[in-house]
Amino acid sequence: MSFEQVADLELRIEEAELTQRKRATSSGFPRTTTVISLFGDGEIGSGEDVTYETDDHVAFLAAGPPDSLIGTWTIETFSEHVSSIDLFEESTPSQSVFRNYRQWGFESAALDLALKQAETDLGTQLGRSYEPVRFVVSTRLQDPPTGDRVTEWLDRDPTLKFKLDPTSAWTDALVERLHATGAVRTVDLKGQYHGTEVDQPADPELYERVIDGFPSAIIEDPALTESTRSLFDGHESRVSWDYPIRGIDTIEALPWEPDVLNIKPSRFGSVRSLLETLAYCEERSIQLYGGGQFELDVGREQLHAIASLFYPESPNDVAPKGYNRPEPSGELPSSPLDPPSNPRGFAWRDSA
Repeated sequence: MSFEQVADLELRIEEAELTQRKRATSSGFPRTTTVISLFGDGEIGSGEDVTYETDDHVAFLAAGPPDSLIGTWTIETFSEHVSSIDLFEESTPSQSVFRNYRQWGFESAALDLALKQAETDLGTQLGRSYEPVRFVVSTRLQDPPTGDRVTEWLDRDPTLKFKLDPTSAWTDALVERLHATGAVRTVDLKGQYHGTEVDQPADPELYERVIDGFPSAIIEDPALTESTRSLFDGHESRVSWDYPIRGIDTIEALPWEPDVLNIKPSRFGSVRSLLETLAYCEERSIQLYGGGQFELDVGREQLHAIASLFYPESPNDVAPKGYNRPEPSGELPSSPLDPPSNPRGFAWRDSA
């Protein structure tokens, strides 16, 4: 598996279009994303810009897609082009990684269109098969935190598993209650985030509580300081990284060689970087699991497709979009998700 398997796919773009999506989320903030649609040869390729600032999406929609996208490309030359132009010409993003998010939106749309124009799908092109995808439900607890939200989900579906975000307000009793459910697969310490609403500063007491209280869970994104680094001695194999991971160089810059990593494709920006990183991890037997970013449209399904091809059995934080609604209703699918029987393009659903 390598980028070369998709690099020479031909891509013909006749028109580009942007559409905004908006929705309240289970984490208490309004989410806005932009769907990028590329048209050519009677086909539509779609991607999703998951930049977090609503104002950036408003400016993006007002400016429209770059005219220079129109033309004939390969996936490789298209990637080189979008890497060379300013996709935030109308505004300056508050975080540099947002540039990767928008580039991924364009590149994923281009990959979807090129695969459809070639009358194939991503799995076939890469020589891999689609497998059922296991997922966990990612949720933040109420303030003050209790285990009620997890219990309510389990009452609804006892087979669910979870990724939770511990905070300094968590008590020993709460950790004990959550551990007793047997449903916590990942705990995200959010220690690598800075200047966001979800920042969780290094907290030795919290870290020790989590390490001891969830002995088999993956521990994601700790902040390693003089007061916290030694807590992870002997637990390095349980530590996963998310926010820093944007390519092979960022993996090699980690404090130690990881055993497990969270993969969010949009953080990589390009299809090349993502596929090269997946191959790098496969060669080194690094366990991977998928991460979501409150995608509202096709971006979520593309996460399912990637997880299905590369890490289907992992605790993937890619639950279907309905799980991210403030008040989920109706029938929600259980894990694992069945793969499409007739895939097409860079999609998860069956082709028509």
